[in-house]
Amino acid sequence: MRGLDKRVASIEAALEGLRDGMTVLAGGFGLCGIAENLIAGIRASGVRDLTVVSNNCGIDGFGLGLLLENRQIRKMIASYVGENALFEQQLLSGELEVELTPQGTLAEKLRAGGAGIPAFFTATGYGTPVAEGKETRRFGDRHYILESAIQGDIAIIKGWKADWYGNIVYRHTAQNFNPLMATAAKITIAEVEEIVPPGMLDPAQIHTPGIYVHRLIQGVCEKRIEKRTVQNGGRDANA
Repeated sequence: MRGLDKRVASIEAALEGLRDGMTVLAGGFGLCGIAENLIAGIRASGVRDLTVVSNNCGIDGFGLGLLLENRQIRKMIASYVGENALFEQQLLSGELEVELTPQGTLAEKLRAGGAGIPAFFTATGYGTPVAEGKETRRFGDRHYILESAIQGDIAIIKGWKADWYGNIVYRHTAQNFNPLMATAAKITIAEVEEIVPPGMLDPAQIHTPGIYVHRLIQGVCEKRIEKRTVQNGGRDANA
């Protein structure tokens, strides 16, 4: 069943068709569950004017921060500026267009995009700058704003294990955004730590079915810690 085999031999093959101006959905939460090798591949490709949808934008010198350094991102749709000083700098200077979105709303925009739902009403953000320019409606005793779904040209997601057919298992926090984004793009590219033959994964443990995955590659990951906290003399201190 070669046609069901989603494995590709290189990052370049995985990112085939990536072009300037595309919308890229990038899974993960902070530095957890990010597709490190695919992000590096996007940087190496030199594509420009990307719209990137992600919870945040990595940190200086790592994750999506690499694309900020290379001025490859035109617009970020995110819920959190995070620990990235360059993100903040480009935002305040007007160099980077940023659409800050409440985290739950961002997740639902992606879920709706994957489910074919064009828009939905939510109470989150009503009466704040988030609601500016958006349709509002009252249901019962609450006001709601209309939010549009998000769909991407390409999704880059990170899993723990997958079989050849692209069935993916995530671990812990990597389940944030990755499963949603896998369903909401025209082409979904998965980077995983281990690829196993079909039949080796418990079907009941699959988080993303292979039907959503178009390309699959195994990557060696650094798994850097975004902000390390240690104990110092019995007291918590940031290091």
